[in-house]
Amino acid sequence: MNRHPTDPTFLAKQVTRLHGRTQNALRIALSHYVTNGLTVALGLVLIMLALFESAGVAAAASAAVGVIITSLPDVPSPRRRKVMQVLPAPLLGTPLFMLVQLTRQDTLLLGAVLVAGTFLAVMLMAWGKRGGPICFSLLFSMLFSMAAPPMSSLQQVLQHTAWFVAGAGLYLLWAVLTTHLLNQRFRAQLLAECLHSFAQILRTQAQRFDIDPNYQALLEAMLNRQASLADQLQAARDVVLESPTTAPRQQYAAMLLSLLEARDHQLACDLDLDVLLTQRGAVSVLPALQQTLNTTADELETLGMALLLGRRKKSIPPIRDLRPQLAGVLPARTQTPAALAPQPIRTDAPDAAALLHSMADRIGHINDEAVKMAALARGDVAPELSLVRNQWQLFVSATQWSWKPLLGQLGWRAPTLRYALRATLAVAVGYGVSLHLPWATHEYWILITIVVVMRGNLAQTVQRRNARVAGTVLGCLLVMALLMTHPGGKMLFLIVALSAGMAHAFALRRYLYTTIAATISGLLQAHLLLVGLQPTFAIGERLADTVLGALLAWLFSYVLPSWERSQIPGLVKRSMQAQGEHAKLALALLDTAQTTDVNWRLARREAYDSLSALTLATQRSMAEPRQVRPPLEPLETLQARSYQLLAQLTAVKSLLLLRRGQLDLAQATPALEHAAQCIEAELLGQAPAVSNQTPPGFSMAGQPYVERPDMLVAADLTPWLLRRLQLACAMARELRLAASRIHA
Repeated sequence: MNRHPTDPTFLAKQVTRLHGRTQNALRIALSHYVTNGLTVALGLVLIMLALFESAGVAAAASAAVGVIITSLPDVPSPRRRKVMQVLPAPLLGTPLFMLVQLTRQDTLLLGAVLVAGTFLAVMLMAWGKRGGPICFSLLFSMLFSMAAPPMSSLQQVLQHTAWFVAGAGLYLLWAVLTTHLLNQRFRAQLLAECLHSFAQILRTQAQRFDIDPNYQALLEAMLNRQASLADQLQAARDVVLESPTTAPRQQYAAMLLSLLEARDHQLACDLDLDVLLTQRGAVSVLPALQQTLNTTADELETLGMALLLGRRKKSIPPIRDLRPQLAGVLPARTQTPAALAPQPIRTDAPDAAALLHSMADRIGHINDEAVKMAALARGDVAPELSLVRNQWQLFVSATQWSWKPLLGQLGWRAPTLRYALRATLAVAVGYGVSLHLPWATHEYWILITIVVVMRGNLAQTVQRRNARVAGTVLGCLLVMALLMTHPGGKMLFLIVALSAGMAHAFALRRYLYTTIAATISGLLQAHLLLVGLQPTFAIGERLADTVLGALLAWLFSYVLPSWERSQIPGLVKRSMQAQGEHAKLALALLDTAQTTDVNWRLARREAYDSLSALTLATQRSMAEPRQVRPPLEPLETLQARSYQLLAQLTAVKSLLLLRRGQLDLAQATPALEHAAQCIEAELLGQAPAVSNQTPPGFSMAGQPYVERPDMLVAADLTPWLLRRLQLACAMARELRLAASRIHA
């Protein structure tokens, strides 16, 4: 039934929806990627206008190409070795820019340069995220060079190459300067993005407390959000944990570490959840658990927005301690505190009150970390960074270039080599087609579309194909309207710079926006390079060339394909190895004199990152032909069980760190050693046999959730520890079975 516009409930929902959209728009406007795009645009404006005034439009246009290709690898990153992050782009791009200029008069030689340059550029994808921007810098160096009018002499070629180098060099200095000036701002923005993503995870977790949740949909949503958060956390580590030597840096670093702890506690919320949802006595309390998670999520988003707005410490609102509120709705325990004493493990029906108190405690830990993050942001508590103050280099991504990634991608089955061959063939065919088109050709338009649409996998290629065509149509219409007003040269330079900045900002976020901005920038750049260009005719060509280029990129995606199913066994192996290493370190009973657990934290990071890579590969495989897709059900089972194993081990690790005094070490130590051996054997594909050496109270014959201690806060928590170890071993066994089904 339709709501009347004056209905108070309807109006409240509309206001809430409008507020959410406004907050989301503000969050995007204040994000690190928009800030980065604006710095690119400002650098381009300053450099282009300076050269326009001093050397004319031709020099400014050539310099603009150098600026654009140098700006591609300029993303928020650590200040150290910033030059080495950006320098490869102009260093490798300049020879290609010059070679294209030298061969413009010879169709065959130009084609050879394009083919060889494309193969060289795409092979740089072997370096992953660092190599991607350099790859496109090299491709754009060649293709933008084709946009300039042919040079009639070597002197003209050298002159335009010199302007290209001048633009690249000036922007390199600009990139280093802005990275240092905006470093503190980037720290806050990257942390705020992680807070927002974690808040979304908490809301998804809250939905899992419904009486009849859509388990499959929530599982897929949770896996996707966890993969996205893992990627964002690594980007945040690279910047936030760099040289935490000043008070503000230590503040952000401590907040990031608290967020990592909160993520572990969120994973622990899945422990016993399936049993809890079956308890009739828990139904009335589940809404309170949901509300606590949702309230914490709202306050984390408020904290993230305060960071984005740059509020002063004391103006940041504190986050409420929700434990007392949650404790008020929990049922009484079945035992009185006086009875807290060592208890035997029970095998009868689980106690709903004990399960609810256990779940509330985990949610309370999440809220505790949120309260701590707000207190750190306000300056109410001092950050404790003994863990990373002197070892922060271990937690950030590598910044040095080596040959090892490239050598690993030279095999015939290697995905990067196949991607390079596909792209090279597509560019060769696209170049040949462009030479035989009936209209006045701008062959680089087809080639640009091919290289930006074709990706290493079919899923991204199809997504970019559609966005490229739609964005080009919209961009062309906007350029047509703009050129009808006959703007001056300076105005065109300004619009080109702003468009290039926005294309840079949204390249990995909203590709449709990037396509619109890039179309505007590309058409106006060509308009500046080619005086007398007829706008409407050029726009018609642009649309036709875009459709042809997108079609060729899509068709060549099926040539020498590297389907995700060929990569998944390696990703599964990496994930299993990471889980095994994490289990070994999590179950190590550290000496109380040892004050650092860096190795465990590094292993935990690799466990999350390997799962994120597997989740993303599974997502991409869904766009591939049905007959080559990997089996989805065992993949989702493996991912779900992996997160559950992480949750079990995190719970054990927290117990070892925080409540060692409540353990019977004579019984716990051999149980920990046995569990570590069991999990390692399971993850290596060797089903362990039950021997006479099994520690007392530790049985491998049971399945998950068969034994439960009555209390979690007893004087002796050893029974609880033994149960967690049994569940961890059972999860490892299920991981092995799921991996076997995938390999089969």
